[in-house]
Amino acid sequence: MLNTALPRKKLLFVLILLLAGCATLARFDLNQLYGSATPDNRAATGSDAADFNEQIRPIIDRRCVVCHACYDSPCQLNMASNAGIERGAHKEKVYDGARLLAATPNRLFIDAQTLQQWRERGFFPVLNERSQTAEANTQASVLARMLQLKQQQPLPQGTILPDSFDFSLDRDQQCPTIEEFEHYANKQPLAGMPYGLPALSSAEHQQLMHWLSQGAAMPPAAGIPKAELEQVAKLEHWLNADNLKMQLSARYIYEHLFTSHLYFSALNQAGQTPQFYQLVRSATPPGQPVSVIASRRPFDAPGVSRVYYRLTPVQSTIVNKTHQPYDINADLLQKWQQWFVDAVYSVDKLPGYESEIAANPLTAFVQLPVNARYRFMLERAENTIMGYIKGPVCRGQVALNVINDRFWVYFVKPEMATAPGVEAFYLSQQNNLRMPAEKDSTAFAVSWVAFAKRQGDYLRARSRFLNEALQGGQHLTMDGIWDGDGNNQNASLTVFRHFDNATVVKGLVGNAPKTAWVIDYALLERIHYLLVAGFDVYGNYGHQLMTRLYMDFLRMEGESNFLAFLPPERRRSEFNAWYQKAGPELTQFIEGDINPFNQPSGIHYQTDNPKQELYALFAKHLHAVQPEQHQLSASGLNKQSLTLLQQLNEIKGESAAILPEITMIVVEPEQGKDPELFTLLRNSAHFNVNSLFSEEQNRDKQNDDVTLVHGILGSYPDAFWHVQEADLPQLVKLARAINSEQDYTALLDAFAVRRSNANFWQFSDRLNTVFQQRNPIDSGYLDYNRLENR
Repeated sequence: MLNTALPRKKLLFVLILLLAGCATLARFDLNQLYGSATPDNRAATGSDAADFNEQIRPIIDRRCVVCHACYDSPCQLNMASNAGIERGAHKEKVYDGARLLAATPNRLFIDAQTLQQWRERGFFPVLNERSQTAEANTQASVLARMLQLKQQQPLPQGTILPDSFDFSLDRDQQCPTIEEFEHYANKQPLAGMPYGLPALSSAEHQQLMHWLSQGAAMPPAAGIPKAELEQVAKLEHWLNADNLKMQLSARYIYEHLFTSHLYFSALNQAGQTPQFYQLVRSATPPGQPVSVIASRRPFDAPGVSRVYYRLTPVQSTIVNKTHQPYDINADLLQKWQQWFVDAVYSVDKLPGYESEIAANPLTAFVQLPVNARYRFMLERAENTIMGYIKGPVCRGQVALNVINDRFWVYFVKPEMATAPGVEAFYLSQQNNLRMPAEKDSTAFAVSWVAFAKRQGDYLRARSRFLNEALQGGQHLTMDGIWDGDGNNQNASLTVFRHFDNATVVKGLVGNAPKTAWVIDYALLERIHYLLVAGFDVYGNYGHQLMTRLYMDFLRMEGESNFLAFLPPERRRSEFNAWYQKAGPELTQFIEGDINPFNQPSGIHYQTDNPKQELYALFAKHLHAVQPEQHQLSASGLNKQSLTLLQQLNEIKGESAAILPEITMIVVEPEQGKDPELFTLLRNSAHFNVNSLFSEEQNRDKQNDDVTLVHGILGSYPDAFWHVQEADLPQLVKLARAINSEQDYTALLDAFAVRRSNANFWQFSDRLNTVFQQRNPIDSGYLDYNRLENR
């Protein structure tokens, strides 16, 4: 037989040379026509930018940012800020679960400050960096050429786009430089921007092309009003006091809020979006320009003798998928003062930044009272958990297939978490509670074995401690659950998983779920340091795998805390039901002695379904702090319409499995009233959620169901339905009749606004406008990277 391997390799090599040669020729032609490319040419761009914020930026936000923001921006082209547009694109993917070595972080406003620095990091321009003429500014600009290609080659006719459009999240990305653009356009003529969506209107296209032809000038960030600057200075002064007590407290606060968007509600006008800030580490003190310390993780060694904690204005368009608003108000600052400053304790030495110390908050912050730490996280528990949902990643199935699709979260009351003996127990467990983040971002997964052993030792010790502490007639009852101090709606949370992204919201939303967590101080702290502070999206395979595996135990710890309120004889059977078909790695936990808490509950159950009774008891206990904004009754639709919509919650099993993860529904009320927004969330059932791969084999579709809520939940819509209130009976009838893909297609034909719809952008603008008007603080532009093509 002939050996064809060598000729194929030669052919591939020749093709690579040809492509490289084409790019070289294109570069030569562009240089001949418009001069050499250099970032300095952009610096010479004219200053005609007066209309940018009023005319150009809104178009970019509505048409570009909805796909190009955060780490999951195609080609790393983040257009949510002027700096991101200037920086340009990159051919490497941020998300790569198979890389052996950690990648170099490329975080806007952190890892590089100049265009030349970004070019040295491999980013290439999408704006013209050659001679600044009108012709060069369009013909030597990837952004301009992408927009022109779309105008020349609009979407093909038809409801469903051809298979040549690849919308999968792991698709091979085509990231052409300007030198490669002709080849790209010839090979993929339908791949102009916006990709897989209708073209811009003629007016929008002309506005953007005029702006580009004139040099794409972008104004500097607007100045901060005096009142805002005063509040910034006040907070920075408090955070940067010289005493060791405050230095340690500020370090703790920063490591928990570095992903949040801080704002001052006292300065915010009703109905307006506030100015947001990010808390950063700086080498310079208040009063001097901020010099951001660009460490991989917030607890890494800063490289300076003194760290200062500073506020920098958020310069990017707010997108929902990364937005964590955090209100800094007088009441909160008074509590911080009480917990961290006025509390009686002393700090004789600041902890170091060695990874074994800094990556473990139970070691690094041992001098801070547990009450202060736990109260700090509980006060804004939604934000604490939201850091895991939104903070460091934007997306990632490997990180999220560790949780069920919907579950409720409760918290141990602070008085129990800080009771005599509890703090001493935590101190005794410092070694067992070490975190995978103590390994660097290029880690070997084999070290997981040691972490798993320590976690097992901790759970055994914890069970012994609880069994001893609850002797003499003491039992777990409702009194052990935090009730929000009677006024804090963070006392309970609902977490929704949407395959590779998730949502967290205050309150107990939907029907009783399969599982629930009860979280104490140590668990809440470790979740944050595992998945937020200690997680590196640029880390290697080993780092990401250890993070995923460790979260298995944290999830089961929270679930076991909930089960401890059930009768002892029901705890194991309920746990087994949650972990059907579990792999061998869980055998010891499920059947062994890792979690042998056997004290009876102090709750007297009346039925043979104690879990449902427990849910009801918890709901009664937390009734005063349950928000209503996502209840269907919060909408302005009439009672008959709400009764119809309520029937959507009855969709279950294979019918629910056909629906996408997130469906956003716009209902047009009668008599010209403003539209009402709803979200239909699919809850995908699993036999267990401990398997790393082949998730589809673990699916239990017969137990899928849905949750319908008022308002927008989720950042990544899969489908849009648009319906007149008078047509709700037909919509509900079609939805409840879904038994096949054909049935679902019939519903879409009647009510969907597909990505191919000629009126897509008109619908999108209205949806985002209503969402942001009704939620000026919590909202942000939605992301369209997951819109289905069905």
